Amino acid sequence: MTRTPHAEQKSRPWRWPRAAALLLCGMGAGSAVLAQPALAPSRGAHPDQPVPDKKQLEQRLASVGFLLEKSSAARQIEASGDAGALERRARARESYQRAQQAFQAEDLAKASRLLAEASALMMEGARIAAPAQVTGEKQRADFEARLASVKALLAADQRIIAEKHAAPEAAETSRIIGNMIAEATGLAAAGKLPEGRALLDRAYLVARAALSSMRRGDTLTRSVHFANKQEEYRYEIARNDTHRTLIHSLLADQRGAQAAGGAARESVETAARRRNEAERGAAAGDYAAAIEQLEQSTRELLRAIRGLGIFVPG
Repeated sequence: MTRTPHAEQKSRPWRWPRAAALLLCGMGAGSAVLAQPALAPSRGAHPDQPVPDKKQLEQRLASVGFLLEKSSAARQIEASGDAGALERRARARESYQRAQQAFQAEDLAKASRLLAEASALMMEGARIAAPAQVTGEKQRADFEARLASVKALLAADQRIIAEKHAAPEAAETSRIIGNMIAEATGLAAAGKLPEGRALLDRAYLVARAALSSMRRGDTLTRSVHFANKQEEYRYEIARNDTHRTLIHSLLADQRGAQAAGGAARESVETAARRRNEAERGAAAGDYAAAIEQLEQSTRELLRAIRGLGIFVPG
């Protein structure tokens, strides 16, 4: 087959152009190094970076020194007592001292690099120390939010008690909630935020249970109406949930567990059986029967709650 000029050109071996070959042959050994590629810079050198300005570097020394010794990051690391955070700060101080020595020796590039290293180590230490502070701030914010919710529910309870001229037992519930708030606030002031929050959660449940029971009285006197039995069932489910959560919280507490007798636990078990029957009735569409079972379940829970020394109306 006849080769095309293009195919013949591709098969021909490549050769140096004649002028270039003659030039290389005529160069001496000393000149040959010019044809070699430039050597890579040594490790750690930064030929593309300008030498730092001495005045600016002096200012950086002052700012990094402040970061290491007097900044909020320094106080945060000291307060945390975290071994990892303290170790990073110690290494940052060593790098800073070496940076000062390099600056005095006029090695500005080295001083700049060591200052960057000291800053990075210090900020890493601050990040390690931060979780405890962040957790504390979140715990405080959560406590304050729950405290506001409990106070709002307590105010609603007291308002309904006054409107209905409720029995003295209802006022006793308000007194119990107020005592819980005072105790929780004292725990928070003593730095025991988790314990204070747990007590506030219990007070919140007591207030909700009391409020739902008094509102349930409104439904029985027909001052509150439901669109249908399914809607009333959902209301009773929510009410039962509140009482169940409260009794479990009381039993989980050491004092509640010690006070709980066989009668209280028997009431909780009966309430659970009634609740299961109610759910089965609702699944079959018999909401009227389900509501009746839920009411009985909640009454059993109320009996158990009162047996633990907390009166809830209902």
